[in-house]
Amino acid sequence: MPHPVSAHGHRYATPRRAALASACVIGVTLATAMPLCAQQAAPVTPAQVDSLRQRVEDAEAALQALREQLATEASSALRTRSRVSLEFTGRALMHLVRNDGRTNNVDVPTFARADSGNGPQGGLAMTIRQTTLGLAFQATEVLGGTFTGDLDVDFFGGQQPSSGGRTFPLVRLRTARAQLGWTHGFVLAGQEQPLITGLDPVSLASVGTPGFAGAGNLWLWLPQLRAGVHTAGRVRVGLEGAVLAPTSGDPAAGFDTQFDPAERTGTPFVQGAVRLEWGEEERRGTVTVGLHHGEVLDGADATHDSKAVAVSARVPLGARLELRGEWYEGQLVRGLGGGAVGQAFGTGGAPVRTAAHWLQANVQAAPRILLGAGWGVDLPKAIDLPPARERNAVTEAHVHWRPAGPLVLGLEWRSLATRYAAGTATTQHLNLAVGFEF
Repeated sequence: MPHPVSAHGHRYATPRRAALASACVIGVTLATAMPLCAQQAAPVTPAQVDSLRQRVEDAEAALQALREQLATEASSALRTRSRVSLEFTGRALMHLVRNDGRTNNVDVPTFARADSGNGPQGGLAMTIRQTTLGLAFQATEVLGGTFTGDLDVDFFGGQQPSSGGRTFPLVRLRTARAQLGWTHGFVLAGQEQPLITGLDPVSLASVGTPGFAGAGNLWLWLPQLRAGVHTAGRVRVGLEGAVLAPTSGDPAAGFDTQFDPAERTGTPFVQGAVRLEWGEEERRGTVTVGLHHGEVLDGADATHDSKAVAVSARVPLGARLELRGEWYEGQLVRGLGGGAVGQAFGTGGAPVRTAAHWLQANVQAAPRILLGAGWGVDLPKAIDLPPARERNAVTEAHVHWRPAGPLVLGLEWRSLATRYAAGTATTQHLNLAVGFEF
């Protein structure tokens, strides 16, 4: 049931230039033939003959131009070693950001910081490290099914210590998926979001880290094996399971790494989900209910359960409105992408329990203008926490404009409110995105 999605939210499509060319040829032929049929019912004048001759010449010229264009595209198409056509996609984005307070990250903040010194420490910056690149290809008749492979990278992997700062970003692998699909099932291997929370809000400002991370969105791309079976038809029901890389969310060293507290248990994360899906392509609707379980060691090497139940939904309403959101409740889910506002163990080494959700509405106000707004919150159980982040709420509103061709512009406002034992820290974030897609 899952379908490969590019780094900027669009579903990959297999090139259909041959079908498009055939449609063009048929259209030109019909446009030329119809006047002939109409004129057979009445005497043909010399002027009509000249007009018909001109139309035939124009049609021949159009067909010749189309043949030349297809020949050029065929000669310049990217192909793999196995002679399969390769699709190369990307989106270059420059961001101008303005914060009026201190956050955990300047250009993609997820929570407000309380250590503001003598006052708010805001500022203005410009970055281009949320640029993304993607590759995808598809092969039919592979073990009786269709094989799809895709890979996405960005430049959000940090920055080299230098005077250039964020102008020297590091390349980062986001997703890499190999999927073999049949009419009623699929298998997938690679790096992907958690099975139970595989949905992100729409955003041009939060690409390196998806929106509402730390405020309801468990998003982290993890190596995994996944399989599922599903029905066919306009409404589809599926059952899916995944074995994921265990991770505690602890930071890793720059080069040499060691097993983290989740990996040292020797037990992978496992997830299962029931999925309901309807519609096609851009107007596809989904509802997923899933369970997560894993193990993580504390500082004394005692084993604790990482567990969660989650619900995610993407619901199109009419031709222009779409609602999407997620809810989850569990404990020790920091390793899935900032659960419990990035906290794992609390008072007395107890696993931090939390409940969180986010909701976003998007309206296609015009063919090239998208408007939207959303809200998310993460509520760790205060009884589990040492003096730390007790609540994190994020409110956002955005407008996306594609004025012409590949150009894309976005403006997003975000308000972050993070509660600590000493009070609530707030920050207003404004983000202007300018770029192009291909």
